[in-house]
Amino acid sequence: MHAAAFIRERSVVLESALVRRPAKLRLILTHELFHFVWARLGTPTRRAFADLLRKEVQAGAKGALGESSEQALEHLRTERKDGWRDYVCESFCDTAAWLYAGCVRSKEFTLAARWRERRRRWFDGTFAVTRAC
Repeated sequence: MHAAAFIRERSVVLESALVRRPAKLRLILTHELFHFVWARLGTPTRRAFADLLRKEVQAGAKGALGESSEQALEHLRTERKDGWRDYVCESFCDTAAWLYAGCVRSKEFTLAARWRERRRRWFDGTFAVTRAC
């Protein structure tokens, strides 16, 4: 474990060795910050993201956009039948890190391009930013 978000305490703890790996630091910090976003999302938005993931799983999508969601999915498949919520949350945070951390490539980005694009469109539609002139 390289980091942890403590929502109630409003803090993030990062492993100091990440300073020497700036790309990894950006991915992990962005992931952890999006745990705070997840905690503030409404139920309809969380369900919409879960539905997106459910469709991926039903269609046989393989891979993930980060180590956290990959591990959560593996636990869901092999050990924990009640881990769906964990998987959805970790996938949300990993997807956000993939989109916003500025890392184009990582060995952890194993989800096929078509599924990545669906997630990108979901994030773009959900978190659309409007700018006033």
